[in-house]
Amino acid sequence: MSNKTTLDSVDRDILFQLRQDGRLTNVELAKRVGLTPPPCLRRVKRLEEAGVIAGYRAVLDPHALGRGLEVLVDVEIYAQDRKSFQEFEDTVASFEEVVEFRRMYGRPDYFIRVTVADHAAYEAFITEKLSGLPAVLRLESHLTMKEIKTNR
Repeated sequence: MSNKTTLDSVDRDILFQLRQDGRLTNVELAKRVGLTPPPCLRRVKRLEEAGVIAGYRAVLDPHALGRGLEVLVDVEIYAQDRKSFQEFEDTVASFEEVVEFRRMYGRPDYFIRVTVADHAAYEAFITEKLSGLPAVLRLESHLTMKEIKTNR
């Protein structure tokens, strides 16, 4: 988002409505935010062009896909050189179980969100894929008790 983009209450309402349902028609969106369709569409286009709206996507239900177990994993690595970091990142990013992957400041070095079918599938992922990578120093797994809020 550009520092030049100023959002008023209507822009924020448009963004709220699109976060709730990105498939809203312009007519329905305009009705919900109290505009007529042409100025609503202009605002949406302006928000897209400014990079405030970066895209639209489908939100998938992990349970429906057979991936109902979500685990958050903290990873610390041995690597100090850029090549090792890059190899680790490229490998982990290629794993289909990994749905979010971030390099962090401080500790841990990485945060990974993993979705799998069950505990056995998670154990297989950890033992056969993640812990076997040469750069891995330490893994710490966190299982979600209850999801309170998410903006996926």
